[in-house]
Amino acid sequence: MMLIAIGWIVFLLLIGGLALDRTLSGLITRNFDEQLEYMLTAMVASAEIGPDGEVFFSRPLGDQRFLEPNSGLYWQITGEGHEDFPSRSLWDRTLQVKPADHVEPMVYDSGQFGGEPLRVMQRPILLPGSDTQWWFVVAASREELNAQIARFRSILAYSFVVLGGGLIMMAALQTWLGLSPLRGVRRAIQRIRLTGENRVTEPLPLEVQPMVEELNALLAHSEKQAEEARAHAGNLAHALKTPLTVLNNAAAAHDPDLDQLVQREAATMRRQVDHHLARARAVGRRATGLARADVREAAEAVERAVSRLYQHVRFDLAGAKEGDALVALERQDLDEILGNCIENAAKYGGGSVFVTVDAVPEDRMCKVWIEDDGPGIPEVERQRIFDRGARLDTNKPGTGLGLAIVRDVVEIYGGSVALGESEDLGGLLIELSLPRTASA
Repeated sequence: MMLIAIGWIVFLLLIGGLALDRTLSGLITRNFDEQLEYMLTAMVASAEIGPDGEVFFSRPLGDQRFLEPNSGLYWQITGEGHEDFPSRSLWDRTLQVKPADHVEPMVYDSGQFGGEPLRVMQRPILLPGSDTQWWFVVAASREELNAQIARFRSILAYSFVVLGGGLIMMAALQTWLGLSPLRGVRRAIQRIRLTGENRVTEPLPLEVQPMVEELNALLAHSEKQAEEARAHAGNLAHALKTPLTVLNNAAAAHDPDLDQLVQREAATMRRQVDHHLARARAVGRRATGLARADVREAAEAVERAVSRLYQHVRFDLAGAKEGDALVALERQDLDEILGNCIENAAKYGGGSVFVTVDAVPEDRMCKVWIEDDGPGIPEVERQRIFDRGARLDTNKPGTGLGLAIVRDVVEIYGGSVALGESEDLGGLLIELSLPRTASA
């Protein structure tokens, strides 16, 4: 960043310096040319034609340098068929006239005197009483002009070097001060790494406060994920410990029903593993933030599958049409949630299952109601039924993990599940609240 700032400062100073140099050099040169033009005008005003047709000055020019040989300031009048009329400062030299067709003063640089560069201005004039076109020429050494330009450029370069140094120092100071809050954040993160703290608590400037808040939110999210991972590992270990203990005791006692016991406990362990794998998949998919599924489409697919297992059950699906209820869940997880709820309603109900999908896309949460005409669940038991292995009807096959999986996966995606009593059918009402997608 600092190198870029220095580069821009140097580039802009160079561009500005070149523009200023051209402007002021042009002004100095024009001022020099105006002095030559003044002298040329004075020559024309003083020139007259003598009796023999020669040119002479009615009054002398005021600059003393015209009288000093090789003084650096010269004039000359030239006419065809007449001898040149030069200033005494030319001594034995002659100014060469540059051919031209215009009548306005023409100025140019000349090297006709070898080591003395000249700035020359010339103009053709027709004097009264003469038919000859006279060329009035005035020339001055460029040494004075070049010295003025060099002096100006020296001052300009020195000023721009000082200005550039000051700007670079200010940019460095501004960068150092501007990045000081980030150095504070770096020290805070280093303190977290060294001391084991889980939040940035020290006061920091307002400029970085939003970043600190996001950092603390990220730390809280990571802490929550780590805690969830530890809890999942502990829950899985606890869930597998009991079946393994049963199998170990049965094997040690040479239980004659060991084969049936192995099958039963292996099925229990498999369901426990499936439960925790479902949670792990949901956590991983939620992290991508790109989940999207259609509730109506998933409900129809689940209904077709469950109706094959429970052919005596009547299913009724109502509410939103396909495309009206899009939720931020992966399709596989949504199928598992709806599958567990609808299968439980078919298994424990009396033969009728109603599924209603919320048709109000403006709501932030999409509601799904699953109702049956079974005995329902007493209010005091509705919270316990979400625990792993909890079953109120032990006469039906199952492991008691269905609603536990539903609650865990729904909550991972930021939704919720609640139990109630169906007003239409009189049995259990399962109410799912699922987060909609941003475009739903």
